[in-house]
Order: sequence, then C-alpha cells, then structure tokens
Amino acid sequence: MTMPFDATAGTDEEAALLARLACGDGSAAALLTLRHLPRVLRLASRLLDDPAEAEDVAQEAMLRLWRIAPHWRTGEAQVSTWLYRVAVNLCADRRRARARLAPLDSAADAADGAPQALTAMMAADRAAALLAALARLPDRQRQAVVLRHLEGLSNPEIAAVMDTSVEAVESLTARGKRALAALLAGQREELGHDDRA
Repeated sequence: MTMPFDATAGTDEEAALLARLACGDGSAAALLTLRHLPRVLRLASRLLDDPAEAEDVAQEAMLRLWRIAPHWRTGEAQVSTWLYRVAVNLCADRRRARARLAPLDSAADAADGAPQALTAMMAADRAAALLAALARLPDRQRQAVVLRHLEGLSNPEIAAVMDTSVEAVESLTARGKRALAALLAGQREELGHDDRA
C-alpha cells in the first residue's frame, strides 16, 4: 500500500511537499492537509453513514501520509490516489467491524417553519435514501460507484485506488448502478420524483 496519489498539484510538487514534511516543515503539512483532507473526508462520508467515523478515517489517512512521508517513492503513485486507497481500505475495515453490531434507530429531526424547509427536507431525504441504498451494496461495488459518480474519478484512477483493472471497475460500477436503481425504484414518489414527466 505504498502507492502515491494526485489532486490539484503536480506529482513533483507533491513529492517536494512530502520531502519537506519528512524534514519537519509544518507549512508543508498544512498545505497537504488543505489540499487533500476535504476530499478524503468527503469520500469517507460517502462510504460510511457516520460523520464521526468518516472524520476518524480522514484523520487516520492523513496520519498515515505523515508517517510514510520519509519513505515516499516518487513516481510510483500520486498522493491523492494513495490517500483514496488508504481511506477506502479504512472504510471497508470499519464497515466489516460494524456489521457485527446491531444498527441503532435514529430519530428524525423536527421540521422548521422556514419557506425552504420542504425543499431542504426533500433533498435530505434523497441523500439519506441514496446513502442507505449505497450501504446495501457489496463493498467493492459501493466503492466503485462512489469514486466514479460522487467523487468524479476516472476509471483508470479508480482502478489504481482499488488495485484492480479498468475492466473490473467498469463491471463493478455498472452492477452497482443497476443495484442502486433496483433498491431505489420503489421510492420515487416518496422522494418527490414524478414518474408522469
């Protein structure tokens, strides 16, 4: 799992930041955190349905980056790809551990009287339904769908993150999308989608 990862900066710049981090440069750590933590947190939030666990995963992924900085091998992977891979693996570990625990019921929040409350509630219901359906997919399908359709990674990038072939990513994504459509099919009306249009 010593594969690097790319986000907005070039691979050389990322490697230079990691070298500075390895020498104790706090500004390099801050810059790497600003670049990568939001994306890693968003990914973890989409793979897990618990914000606190997602934050823990994102922090652990960044800590692992700090630990590997002195041993980083330039040219093997991009920092972003490496972080995504670490986060995906940490999320999978947490989901396996949680599978043994009974789920707790969560109480719905009371609606406020604001004019946009209904729209906000419908959007929240749709997001919750999607997350619930994603949670029912097999791990690899969920990872592929989230990385492709929610995180916007290309199939080759996903293949690198998931350590598989592009063809396998395409298959996982297609099967995941079909499964999601089937899981959400009976909820169209209650989620505010009109089939008459």
